Amino acid sequence: MLLLTLLACKGDDATPTDDTAPVVDTQPVAVPLDVACQLVEDGYGPAGAVEVDVEVVTSGLTIPWGVAFLPDGAMLITERDGLLRRVEADGTLAGTPVATVAVSASGEGGLLGIALDPEFESNRAFYLYYTSDDGGSHNQVERWTLAESGLAASADRVILDDIPAGLYHNGGRLRFGPEGALYVTTGDARTPGNSQDMGTLAGKILRVEPDGSVPADNPDPSSPVYVSGVRNSQGIDWRDDGRMVITDHGPSGELGRTGHDEINVAEPGFNLGWPEVYRCDEGEGLHPPSMTWQNAMPPGGHAIYRGTEIPEWQGDVIIGVMGFNSPNQPHLHRITLSDDGNVTLSETYLRGEYGRLRDVLMGPDGGLYVTTSNCDGRGTCGTGDLLLRVGRR
Repeated sequence: MLLLTLLACKGDDATPTDDTAPVVDTQPVAVPLDVACQLVEDGYGPAGAVEVDVEVVTSGLTIPWGVAFLPDGAMLITERDGLLRRVEADGTLAGTPVATVAVSASGEGGLLGIALDPEFESNRAFYLYYTSDDGGSHNQVERWTLAESGLAASADRVILDDIPAGLYHNGGRLRFGPEGALYVTTGDARTPGNSQDMGTLAGKILRVEPDGSVPADNPDPSSPVYVSGVRNSQGIDWRDDGRMVITDHGPSGELGRTGHDEINVAEPGFNLGWPEVYRCDEGEGLHPPSMTWQNAMPPGGHAIYRGTEIPEWQGDVIIGVMGFNSPNQPHLHRITLSDDGNVTLSETYLRGEYGRLRDVLMGPDGGLYVTTSNCDGRGTCGTGDLLLRVGRR
């Protein structure tokens, strides 16, 4: 039973995240989705009951946005100002960047998501999502090649271009799905109508092949759009039944609306409703969230927990929360989802302990890794941002 103040809202039936994506049955037997949207009217949920331990893997980062794990145990980390950094397996931050990407880093733009190609060990390819330095008018996904030394990289080619950019709402998360396609989260670029306009790539979850071509089994085989009606998503992952879990930022004043960040379970072609509806509102052909919070969180990246160190979390969604101006708002959030897409447990961890939490992903060692985002002007920077590893105490 949820220890929350919830308002149940009836909705229509609603539909691996890191570089070591889980194996998902290509034809899973799925329980039909029957989501009853839950509105959390006060706070974010009770403190979590599981005792966890947090290790600082490395420090001295500046607005780390995305993490990719290399086969040798090292990591590539994007910093929003355009630096691609290498962290060795022992946590040592290399002094010289692997690459410097020419980006427009104003507002929420800059060097954002990163993902390794599924064939990285043979082709050394990885992908970056960033705001072009042409004045910040668009975002793009570019394929890069990592040198054999692992200490340098070179750009190959842009595989996805003309993603509208704005001072805010640029999305930016890259993840390879369990079937090998590349997924891209985009924001509405501060134009809410973009999310419902199928003629623009803004406000969507996109799905392309590693070469940028559109998969033949996309909802529209002529378009990379996979899910629409998104405001500003920075988190996606896949359940064992193949359905996608999406976290999305709620409004921050536009259209007279505030708060209501959300978590969704989605299938191909779903429309999440922004800006036609928000909260637990209904609309024909629009799919409600599983949960939405009246008070702004907002959510960064998330991962479905697949490690063995914290067995209680197995299969749960773990979300980084980036709140600011409150010591208890930023936290790590745990959500348990039923087979039919409803929230059965919601609780919080690390409240105010490490500040704003941005990316969350499973590492190849079975650990949960989390980046802080305290140097972006909305937190307390101190000596720099951190990469954390969360395990069982």
